[in-house]
Amino acid sequence: MIRAILLAAALALFAAPLQAQDYPSRPIHVLTTSSAGGLSDTFMRVLGEQLQKRTGQPLIIENRPGAAGNIAARACTEAQPDGYTICIIMADALIYNQFLFKNLPYDPDKLQPIINLFHLIQVLVVNSDLKVKTVDELVAASKAKPGTFNYLTASLPLAVFMDSLKRDKGADWVRVPFKGGGEATNAIMSGSTPIGLIGLGNVLSQIKGGQMTALALTNNIRTPQLPDVPTFADIGYKGAPSQTWYGLFAPPGTPKAIIDKLNREVTLVMNDPDFREKFVLSRSMVPAIGSPEDFARQIKIDRAGAEQVFKESGLQPR
Repeated sequence: MIRAILLAAALALFAAPLQAQDYPSRPIHVLTTSSAGGLSDTFMRVLGEQLQKRTGQPLIIENRPGAAGNIAARACTEAQPDGYTICIIMADALIYNQFLFKNLPYDPDKLQPIINLFHLIQVLVVNSDLKVKTVDELVAASKAKPGTFNYLTASLPLAVFMDSLKRDKGADWVRVPFKGGGEATNAIMSGSTPIGLIGLGNVLSQIKGGQMTALALTNNIRTPQLPDVPTFADIGYKGAPSQTWYGLFAPPGTPKAIIDKLNREVTLVMNDPDFREKFVLSRSMVPAIGSPEDFARQIKIDRAGAEQVFKESGLQPR
């Protein structure tokens, strides 16, 4: 009996490494939080082309948009933990949603981090007709014309960031909704909504063309595309953090050896200079490559910060 138990334990010990040696032996399904043509969809398609060259197996993209990323995250937690279903998820679903929703349909702690792919750079911009060059000048302008300034941003966490900035600086502005990046860009350009906290890729050409003025960058990440634009940390702002990243995750129980192999393969692709320049840096994204353990630690730090932000905001889960 004891010999049988020891044999079973030994087989279990070697099963995962042996499984990883043969992995992948068939296509890998990738669940995305965006619809076709969205950021995570398009990025995984170009990443998948490179991974197929290395592993011999394609990535099959399955779009699961909606509910602030909850649909894709739930599907990922319920998938088979065999390495043949993984998911690309934005920070909101793993960091903020447990505080935003009363009944989250998945446990974010159970998803297994594979690798943090990249950070999105969010930039605070204004219509250049406002004639402001800094955050303090924008705050002063909003105080001079109370009740007339409005802004737009893509997600509730970024709206919390703007509200925190409003309280910290004593500004006067109100959020208005929008449907997508194109609509947001047009609203800022027309002056109907002259302020935006928005992904840099949506507005870089307008900034360089002089129609918009960039005031500050979130995520505390500088970019060579706008070398003279400071981060919020650079100008002394210490309010709500705003992390906007996309990472790869696996269902609960996926073997560690498979997690590590995926991490190694993706890292090799992301570290290729040509791939990095063409598909990451040129699209106003910042690589965030590291180990699964590094990513897990960062998630815990981000989540603790998000919890504190929502406590201070007074928002209630919906």
